[in-house]
Amino acid sequence: MLDKPKVLLKTTRMEKILGSITASILFFLSALHIYWAFGGKLKSITVIPETNGKPTFVPSRGLTLLVALALFGFGTVALWSSGNIFYPNRMSAIFSFLISFIFLGRAVGDFQLVGYFKKIKNTKFAKYDYLIYSPVCIILGISYSYLGWKSF
Repeated sequence: MLDKPKVLLKTTRMEKILGSITASILFFLSALHIYWAFGGKLKSITVIPETNGKPTFVPSRGLTLLVALALFGFGTVALWSSGNIFYPNRMSAIFSFLISFIFLGRAVGDFQLVGYFKKIKNTKFAKYDYLIYSPVCIILGISYSYLGWKSF
């Protein structure tokens, strides 16, 4: 018995551009985490949640590098789901949807320190989270949802 021929999904120029932009954001964030892991500092912004003026945790080098690796992998999935590398398929769609849930979940938050529904709202981190971090997570979440839907 012959198998049905596999149908390759045709990706549009818009999907390729969206995938490239999404991947670029994540590759930048990955590089930023590598910079931080090896002692880099950005004094003008706060990226760790804080309570009473103190960071709630101090991430280790290993954890920061793990986050960098995950962000790099997420960027690669964006390129895959958009057809920039490899052909999009069900596996790329599943990964895209999972990553979408991660970013949208981060935007919603933990109801304490991060996300739009956090309780602690009067810190420098909370301000950046409201204006930059959570909106970026929503944009990335929507991007991955779209890429997943188009490659399913």
